[in-house]
Amino acid sequence: MIPITTFAGKKVAVFGLGSSGLASASALLAGGADVIASDDDSQSVAKVNAAGIPTADLREIDWSKIAALVLAPGVPLTHPVPHWTVALARKAAVEVIGDVELFCRERRLISPDAPFVAITGTNGKSTTTALIAHLAASAGMDVQVGGNIGTAILSLQPPQAGRVHVIECSSYQIDLAPSLDASIGILINLSEDHLDRHGTMANYAAVKEGLVGGVQQHGTAIVGVDDEWCRTIADRIEGSGKRVVRISVRQRLAAGIYVEQQRIMRVVPAANPPVLAGEEMIAALGGIGSLRGQHNAQNAACAAAAALSLGLEPAAIQAGLRSFPGLAHRMEEIGRRGAVLFVNDSKATNADSAAQALACFNDIFWIAGGKPKTGGIEALRRFFPRISKAYLIGEAAEEFAVTLSADVPHQITGTLDKALAAAASDAEASSAPEPVVLLSPACASFDQYRNFEVRGDAFRALVRGLPGVAAK
Repeated sequence: MIPITTFAGKKVAVFGLGSSGLASASALLAGGADVIASDDDSQSVAKVNAAGIPTADLREIDWSKIAALVLAPGVPLTHPVPHWTVALARKAAVEVIGDVELFCRERRLISPDAPFVAITGTNGKSTTTALIAHLAASAGMDVQVGGNIGTAILSLQPPQAGRVHVIECSSYQIDLAPSLDASIGILINLSEDHLDRHGTMANYAAVKEGLVGGVQQHGTAIVGVDDEWCRTIADRIEGSGKRVVRISVRQRLAAGIYVEQQRIMRVVPAANPPVLAGEEMIAALGGIGSLRGQHNAQNAACAAAAALSLGLEPAAIQAGLRSFPGLAHRMEEIGRRGAVLFVNDSKATNADSAAQALACFNDIFWIAGGKPKTGGIEALRRFFPRISKAYLIGEAAEEFAVTLSADVPHQITGTLDKALAAAASDAEASSAPEPVVLLSPACASFDQYRNFEVRGDAFRALVRGLPGVAAK
């Protein structure tokens, strides 16, 4: 735990008592704050009461005595409407912040030079976060990894000299961290997502920019520049005088890191551009199954850039990439039955993310659906020739069936177990040399599962329950 001493002796309201909210309340108490915790769910309130955390109805407290409202990232800050606690806080001129902000303030107080790597982007955040942590740990560094990827940031060990915090940040967390000041900030990519929480793409991009734009003055902003939003952000940050490392998997760069023919290349410009001072290969990605596909090349390039900024040598980066086991629920190869490969990509909660998986395979027996996102799967049309058949589940099934129409054979199976049974049978009966049963839903999970992890765990268990499956 990281005791938060920056609010010692002050009264702090905490709303939203999931893992991050509970960790925030505990960390504030440990640091000497007077905490009042609350949640719309009475069971969550009872749980924290049992843990010794004071609770109250925040509608009935004296807000003039409150120093801050610490909001869980899942609670709406702006869109579609601010949560009622936010309205009360703003009326009383009380700042509204989150757990990442608490971490940043404590780090500035106790160890401002401790390495802090913060990662965001529409897609690839978790893989890049896990990969950076793996590279650093493989090189013998003291690493703490968490945030949106799993362990709440305040449940980690405190910042100190030589200890690296590698933290995945969602847009919700960034929105609640106005003084976010990582030593290394990474923005992988941007595409339309979470507009129900941010209103417009411009608002969403502005929130994401806060992570890389806020890096410490002598820190490094690493920005993927293969989309227009990120190119503009990179230019703007560089214009402010901060160091920017651009990343591309689509083109050579005059300066920065790019990927070509599965090689991660670094270009360092001379003092008088455009003459190049040098170009070197940092690492090769060929044959690394956990990093297949262009999307993983982008993740690996961003991770390599972060590792270089942390002081790792190319040889250590190459060794770390080769030993990376991959991430659960993201292109996770679960097992085989005969020639059929089963892949769990439950983390693909939007079309852009699903596209990255569809681009990696042919002869796909695709399980898709769930709670639909804006735009559905129309953007995936270019991958339809790769799909042998689709099996549609959840709320999006009817909508997806209309999009697939006559272009892709499909059936509405409704639930994951029925989809897997049909897909496994059809894949086994096909004449394809390596058919792939791919769960890549292009949807949120909330219509049928609590989160994408639970959905992916269910798929893994179902696959491994099939007769004759050899687990990976």
